[in-house]
Amino acid sequence: MHTKKEVLAEALALPPVERAELIEELLSSFGFADRERLDQLWAAEAEERIDAYERGDITAESIESVFEKIN
Repeated sequence: MHTKKEVLAEALALPPVERAELIEELLSSFGFADRERLDQLWAAEAEERIDAYERGDITAESIESVFEKIN
């Protein structure tokens, strides 16, 4: 059995995308009542951001640039 500290150390050693996926899986395991509503809100936010990008209201950064900032 791993300790919480050991699990955390292993998780932090993962690449950023895998850490994000792990976070999503952990949060999903709680199964809170408003999960569906929150998913709908995030989907609407994502669509709005895509629309804003397509209108030229916002710009994008390369994935490499984003990961450089994370690391």
